[in-house]
Amino acid sequence: MNHSIDIHTKTEVLLEALPYIQQFKGATFVVKFGGSFLDTEHARIGVATDLVFLAAVGIRVVVVHGGGPAINKAMAEAKLEPVFSNGLRVTDARTVELVEATLNGVINREICDNIRKRGGQPQSVLGQEVFNCSRLDHDPDGNPIDIGFVGQVKAVNPTPIEQALETGNLAVVSPVGSDLKGQFYNINADTAAAHVAMALGARRLVFLCDVPGLLRDPQDPSSLISTLAENEVPGLRRAGIIGKGMLPKVESAVRALQSGVRRVHLIDGRMTHSILLEIFTIKGVGTEIVHS
Repeated sequence: MNHSIDIHTKTEVLLEALPYIQQFKGATFVVKFGGSFLDTEHARIGVATDLVFLAAVGIRVVVVHGGGPAINKAMAEAKLEPVFSNGLRVTDARTVELVEATLNGVINREICDNIRKRGGQPQSVLGQEVFNCSRLDHDPDGNPIDIGFVGQVKAVNPTPIEQALETGNLAVVSPVGSDLKGQFYNINADTAAAHVAMALGARRLVFLCDVPGLLRDPQDPSSLISTLAENEVPGLRRAGIIGKGMLPKVESAVRALQSGVRRVHLIDGRMTHSILLEIFTIKGVGTEIVHS
């Protein structure tokens, strides 16, 4: 009897996923992969498995990764103290060198290696080939700021990403930009992912977080906001519900929606197979941000 129930449950799960698989075949999904869960082997392999699954059912997968904890570690080894302003890393000349070396030379390679371990075909795409930047000189409210070599994306060259996708690979993109003089810039990975999604006309933009999604009460996981319309964002920001590390994600989500991305998801990357549960089930497991 238990065996029969188990088979029935598995069948129901597969059938629930079928219409989504049919609907999304050939679509482009951008997944922002970062956060503290990058430090756990279980989470890294779990996320890689989900990404390979998406590619296997015909979805064009682009990964834009962060690497905050690894950058913090590199800075600590160099005896540099991390400083943040509104969720963005203050980046002086020495820090931007460490950021570029860590994101391109360490994190990007590790993500590609994990995807290969799960049978996928990743292709590394260095961000400086994609993002043309200048210094970010203002905050979200338009006030002038100076936080060093933090990049404001001026233009996106999607060609290296498209070339990777056209050959059947998963594109793995680092959030490093450059200007016309070759100066590197540290780009907030959430912002970078949104710009990639807009440039590619992606159907979905997925932010993997180290929280369950957007919570009305940060201390209460049961206060998860399952669906959020973009016109609700200003009020939640004023109320302090959207703040700190979640602010760049939500602001990037709104820009992406206004530029044609259909839906944006904020999900817990620490949860086993959270990408598959969010994309291929009716209820989902995180926060979905939709057009008003």
